[in-house]
Amino acid sequence: MVSNRCKMAVKEELKKLGLHYILVDLGEVDIMEIISMEKRTLLKANLLAVGLELMDDKKAMLIEKIKTVIIEMVHHSDEIIKVNFSDYLSEKMNHDYTYLSNLFSEVQGTTIEQYIISHKVERIKELVIYGELNITEIAWKMGYSSVAHLSSQFKKVTGLTPSHFKQLKDKRRSPIEDI
Repeated sequence: MVSNRCKMAVKEELKKLGLHYILVDLGEVDIMEIISMEKRTLLKANLLAVGLELMDDKKAMLIEKIKTVIIEMVHHSDEIIKVNFSDYLSEKMNHDYTYLSNLFSEVQGTTIEQYIISHKVERIKELVIYGELNITEIAWKMGYSSVAHLSSQFKKVTGLTPSHFKQLKDKRRSPIEDI
């Protein structure tokens, strides 16, 4: 689950099956009842029908939690992380960063760093389109050391400078789920 819409869809599917939840958050659900295999299969099918997946594999769940932490950090947090992201992630996940990094790369076919950069670029596109902040403010908000660093990374990913992107009429952004 990567958005509030996903959380609402999960809540709706749980309600349809008469299941009561304690928590439905990005990437995890805590259900009050012991769920029968029949209801679990039905829930899995219903979630799949709305484009979501019920995960049983511990490694897959760990990958989803990593993604959730990154999405929360990039898209939903106004607080700038003042520590090294690898330390932040290790602390959040209760795992060694090397293990998390190797697992993520093996399963996703990309590094955690590239995944973060992709999300940062999408967030920058969003902020540029909104036009509420100038590029210097966006660089600060997104944790870049300089406007030049932000512009360089943005251009490497999109092929455009942030200024040129702002001038485009057809501003293509990718949904979080597709990154």
